[in-house]
Amino acid sequence: MARMVDYAFVGGLRRDYCITHDGRVFAGMLGGNAVYAAVGARVWSDSVGLISRVGSDYPAEWLAQLRERGFNLDGVHRLSDAQDTRTFYAYVSPEERVDTRPAAHFLRIGQPMPKELVGYQHSTLQQDSRSAPGPLAVRIKDLPEWIAGCRGVHLSPGDYLTHILLPTHLREQGVPTLSLDPSLMYMDPAFRRDLPSIVKGLDAFLPSEMEAQAFFRPNRLSVWEMAEAFAGMGCPVVVIKCGARGQAVLDGTSGQRWTVSAYPAQVNDVTGAGDAYCGGFMVGLERSGDPVEAALMGCVSASLVIEGTGALYALDALPGLPEARLHALRQNLGRA
Repeated sequence: MARMVDYAFVGGLRRDYCITHDGRVFAGMLGGNAVYAAVGARVWSDSVGLISRVGSDYPAEWLAQLRERGFNLDGVHRLSDAQDTRTFYAYVSPEERVDTRPAAHFLRIGQPMPKELVGYQHSTLQQDSRSAPGPLAVRIKDLPEWIAGCRGVHLSPGDYLTHILLPTHLREQGVPTLSLDPSLMYMDPAFRRDLPSIVKGLDAFLPSEMEAQAFFRPNRLSVWEMAEAFAGMGCPVVVIKCGARGQAVLDGTSGQRWTVSAYPAQVNDVTGAGDAYCGGFMVGLERSGDPVEAALMGCVSASLVIEGTGALYALDALPGLPEARLHALRQNLGRA
């Protein structure tokens, strides 16, 4: 019998190439939005699984590392052919990230571009397709047997078709708590009529401020106006992630609003912070039903990730540190 998993994370297992805000380079590292989200949950729970697709060339040692750190990988499917899992990020500042034209950014910092990035275009190609999923897009058939027993499932940024199809199926399987972080590729005015079909029925919708603004352009709405609009699509909790400025948390049912500050961590590398936030948020929301407690737990997860480098760094936090940071954040909570 398959071991049950409490929290599952759907999305990418990637090979990361990153230029940090202070010009350091990390090339060919274990990464991916689902990995960082799962790490954010693993800070709080020892029952976490991943659901993803990888190519035949995906490093077996990385999967072994994830298993050794306690992640269930029954939902990770290795395809029979090689797949491009490269992801490039360059941080112009801790708040501003670009993910195209790697040659220009390596030139900017005066370092040679890794040869592995030759021919690189974009890590989100095809995510906005309405007709055909990309080869690495998670399908319903990829879900493991234990999905029906999950207490919560989070969908990291991914293909539009994955995000439109999986939530309904997960509800049919009895999953009680669902959250989703959208892809920038479909947070676009061209999807104005489509997005409500994704948002409706979720327990929490967690876009970044940049993604929210992209969806409503050319209009310039406030954070709270955007949150209200998303809540009006049929989701009771909306969180707009604003990086170091914290998050805007809206309970669409009661109309209550909270401004939740980010934990004042020492920033080393902000890669994966938003994904780790979503992982901590999922555990908090499922356990407490309180969006504020969930937001605080998400902040702690993100703070542990940004203090080091690499997807698994946060798992080596000192015992008791997450709980201490959670207590500190509770003392500094503000109502919007």
